[in-house]
Amino acid sequence: MKTIGLRILILILLLATASRVQIARSADWPQYGGIQRDRISPETGLLRVWPPAGPKIIWRIPVGEAYSGISVSEGRLYTMTSLGPGEFVLCLEEATGKELWRYRTDSIYKSGDGNGPRSTPVINAGMVFAVGAQGALVAINAKNGNRVWQYNIVKDFGGKMPGWGFCNSPMIEDDALIVPVGGSRGNAVMAFNKKSGAFLWKSHSDDPGYSSPIAVTIGGVRQIVVFSGTQVFAVSPTDGKLFWSYPWKTGGQVNAAVPLLVPPDKIFISSSYDQGAALLKVNVIKGKPAVEQVWKSKVMMNHFNSSVFKDGYLYGFDNSFLKCVEAVTGKEKWVKSGLGKGSLLLADGRLIILSEQGLLVLADASPVKFQQTASAQILQGRCLTEPALSGGKLFLRNQKEMVSVSLK
Repeated sequence: MKTIGLRILILILLLATASRVQIARSADWPQYGGIQRDRISPETGLLRVWPPAGPKIIWRIPVGEAYSGISVSEGRLYTMTSLGPGEFVLCLEEATGKELWRYRTDSIYKSGDGNGPRSTPVINAGMVFAVGAQGALVAINAKNGNRVWQYNIVKDFGGKMPGWGFCNSPMIEDDALIVPVGGSRGNAVMAFNKKSGAFLWKSHSDDPGYSSPIAVTIGGVRQIVVFSGTQVFAVSPTDGKLFWSYPWKTGGQVNAAVPLLVPPDKIFISSSYDQGAALLKVNVIKGKPAVEQVWKSKVMMNHFNSSVFKDGYLYGFDNSFLKCVEAVTGKEKWVKSGLGKGSLLLADGRLIILSEQGLLVLADASPVKFQQTASAQILQGRCLTEPALSGGKLFLRNQKEMVSVSLK
């Protein structure tokens, strides 16, 4: 009996430890858009109002020029930047901002609209996966920054580089790394074994867009949704089989905002350049998905960052106007001017908004009206990068510096 009792006690302790580890990991922000790539954080207990001087700044550090977002995993931050002679994947200590390692991916991409990389790394199974502005695709050991495998998707796979460089962020689906490549060789999207880098499959042909893929399950069918240069389409994550496609031609092929699942069976897409938005319904009949348009409108034109969805409503930037739109109808509920373009995420029932001028705003996620509860000028200059939230800390950057802000 004593042996049985000891085994039970050990089992209880192991389960408790596993639970704590899972709770800690659930607070991570391991990829572009957060855990589910929908810009929604599960965190609660965040400040409802801020002191007059704004929320506490934990640290502020200089960082090279880039538009790459910040991923957070197990006490470390991962981003991409341009420093000295080249572009790098950069790993920082979450608590202090201290650099732990950097890995050079390519020479610096230069553009009149801002230099440096644009993609956000994804962290999975102890590895960092990133795409450089000129097509470098790298897998790196997250602990020490050593290369595991590397390609250039233009030179090695015939990918087509977009006019403003590769901006899409890769994603992990089981053991596959999914990467939008773009081109006319059936390589609009490609999949690689995340551990070895071995090619798995490629699918469809289209010019590249600037958006990042998402994975959804609708009608029991798992689908990878890709917003490319002239359309949105879905493929099987196992073999790349095309499920459906929907034409969407935007000026300059700037489809940049990430598609958004509107549960249980709809996909929201939006682009700027006078294009607008659409809600698509995915019907699955006998295991075969097909798509139909629910509505199309210019009510929401996401430029470079995406909307969020909560309780039947979409919140996002219609170019320089922050809006709330009823998802199923496309009806505008309210509009807020004065912030310019920006980005946002949803946490603890609130919208956390970063304007393109570095103003941080906290507002209710309510369709009734725009209700701001706090604001603070955190950064200066051009801020086009989405915030990341982990462990009660908000991580922000512009093209010169990065900052850690306490929201607890």
